[in-house]
Amino acid sequence: MMQDGNFPTEPCFVISVAARMVGLHAQTLRYYERVGLVMPSRSGGRQRLYSMADVERLRRIKTFVDELGVNLAGAEVALKLIDRITELEGQVEALSNEVTRLRAADNVTRNSAGDGSPRNNSTRRNNATRR
Repeated sequence: MMQDGNFPTEPCFVISVAARMVGLHAQTLRYYERVGLVMPSRSGGRQRLYSMADVERLRRIKTFVDELGVNLAGAEVALKLIDRITELEGQVEALSNEVTRLRAADNVTRNSAGDGSPRNNSTRRNNATRR
């Protein structure tokens, strides 16, 4: 749903523009900030500046409230869960990449040893005979 993938966290929209993009009143955005649902950046003159990530977060809140009938406390919990899922997906991807890297390194080691057989064949045979 991200429209600008280059700088999603770059603060660039004043409150009136962000409110129009989301379809909410500026006062609603101020309230969401007051209760901690969104934290826009501030310019030197203390003007609120919203990033695309902030706008996406506001759209999610609007969807939870308007379309799903969730109250703001529920929306906050859902947003925290979404953030946690995103974090865990990143960790899974990093771990998958590490497993792939280690398997490739293990294959190189096996091929350089010349036997081409897995190192733990004897362990597998011993486990099979114990059953």
